[in-house]
Amino acid sequence: MYSSVVVVYTAALCVCFTDGDDYILDDKLGLGRTFDGIGGLSGGGATSRLLVNYAEPYRSQILDYLFKPNFGASLHILKVEIGGDAQTTDGTEPSHMHYENDENYFRGYEWWLMKEAKKRNPNITLIGLPWAFPGWIGHEKSWPYDFPDVTAKYVVSWIVGAKQYHDLDIHYIGIWNEKKYDLNYIKVLRDTLDRVGFSHIAIIAADGYKPDDWQIASDMLAEPLLFDLIDVIGAHYPGTETVMDALKTGKALWASEDFSTYNDDVGGGCWARLLNQNYVNGRMTATISWNLLASYYEKLPFGRDGLMTAQEPWSGNYVVESPIWTTAHTTQFTQPGWSYLQTVGHLKSGGSYVALTDRRGNLTVVIETMTHNDSVCIRPPLPPYDVTPCNVTFYLKGSFASISQLQVWRTKFDFKTNKHVFLQKLDSVKVSDGFFTLGLDVDEVYTLSTITTAQKGTHPDPPPSAPFPKLYEDDFNVRNPSFTEAPHFADQTGVFEYFKNLTDPGPHVYTLRQVVTQRPVTWATDANQAISIIGDYSCVGFFPRKEEKLLTLHHYCSKRNHLHALFYPRLVSAKHRCIPLHCLVCVGKSPVYVLTILGVLV
Repeated sequence: MYSSVVVVYTAALCVCFTDGDDYILDDKLGLGRTFDGIGGLSGGGATSRLLVNYAEPYRSQILDYLFKPNFGASLHILKVEIGGDAQTTDGTEPSHMHYENDENYFRGYEWWLMKEAKKRNPNITLIGLPWAFPGWIGHEKSWPYDFPDVTAKYVVSWIVGAKQYHDLDIHYIGIWNEKKYDLNYIKVLRDTLDRVGFSHIAIIAADGYKPDDWQIASDMLAEPLLFDLIDVIGAHYPGTETVMDALKTGKALWASEDFSTYNDDVGGGCWARLLNQNYVNGRMTATISWNLLASYYEKLPFGRDGLMTAQEPWSGNYVVESPIWTTAHTTQFTQPGWSYLQTVGHLKSGGSYVALTDRRGNLTVVIETMTHNDSVCIRPPLPPYDVTPCNVTFYLKGSFASISQLQVWRTKFDFKTNKHVFLQKLDSVKVSDGFFTLGLDVDEVYTLSTITTAQKGTHPDPPPSAPFPKLYEDDFNVRNPSFTEAPHFADQTGVFEYFKNLTDPGPHVYTLRQVVTQRPVTWATDANQAISIIGDYSCVGFFPRKEEKLLTLHHYCSKRNHLHALFYPRLVSAKHRCIPLHCLVCVGKSPVYVLTILGVLV
């Protein structure tokens, strides 16, 4: 055991440590598992809804922080919901096939988002997963597996559309989010993929949540056919732990949905701990954040549970939250295809370290010392543990013995002063006689790497935050809309789309139409009436003009040809499933502007 006394410079602070702990980084006995990347999840549901309504340059700036290499989070993976016309947490996402004879590969915004991600990172891994299915899939039952050929053809058509209309190559496809899988369906899905030339697309399953998060691994060991069909075992919110049966399969193990935590600085600490310990404890080689971006109304469920926040397209304001920078500590210094070293683990004084290599001489070490209370995630419960300042010495062996210096980047969470430092470049550390020593405080993240291309990207500050405008107008007169949804509307049940109503002889040719007429195969509890929301949670009743307060809603609305926000108490124009949205009312003490009951789902 070596011991030493060193002086380590961290930012402007000189700290002297003694009684160090020693760790070896060595590849001569072989490597660990292959790293598959860090990613974000758009959907499950409608979590990126408001992003598309940002004006430029702010929309592109947000996308840069998420996807641009060597800039911000620099994500390796983008996972998206395959829209199914049903409520899937924070809203509904439209299906590419509302009906069996209907195909439209430009609905929604996930196609656009995947293209924007690929524009910034041509090597990004793309994943699709259904949460819900349009009603015709279930043949009047809320179950997609009775006709597996129909469901498989529907899912594969989404993959075909991604390639044919958007030049997007989907790399992985899932089964049904957090629902029971079906062996026969998975077989049919594999056969359908192979038949149309998609044998390279891998199947990930079962995207389960406790207590079934790893159950499919045991089933795979017992059923050879299932074992052969599944390429990646994905679990949700595994708490950094796996099970022995999952390891026995030898398959890639992923935290295919994780985080789901309010993105303040404790959330940043949670994410930093997960990114290391999902491998240290669970040998998971990919971690995907739900969600990618908190771009939905904050008072909807799980507000601000994204890597960053962009929930005000009307103002242009967005916030680059701390999880962006804790992500960068891994993503800017590694790439999918790198390998973990076998010599990874926990620090003796608390915290963890991982080391990865590209097998061509590059080495990256990521260290985190997040304390318990400053890194609690929303789920599962985190058992207590202690972290104390320490001095660590790393010895480079094997092919790394010739490394003479490493780049050093540091994040420091300071919860006493709230003066945090994110992704700060420090002086390089010299490797002398095959080792280096580093002083670690609590609540820190360090990256030490031979990679020299990393940077903390910046854009000019966005505009200041502002509430939703009290007067908001939209006459829906958009002849060639870029997106099928009107700006700022967030569908919660049903799907509202621009519609040119040529049967209306009056001023309401351009409308929104609720298009779902059959109850979908749902994922979560869904309302039996169509709902969309818009606006300000803090709204209380008002009319724009004092003199109009005494007008009836019908009289008031009849005087307006445009929409601010609205409430309609009954089904309107059921024949066409459409409504001329042309009036304003902020309903009493309702928590949001509510667009509601435009149709009944049966």
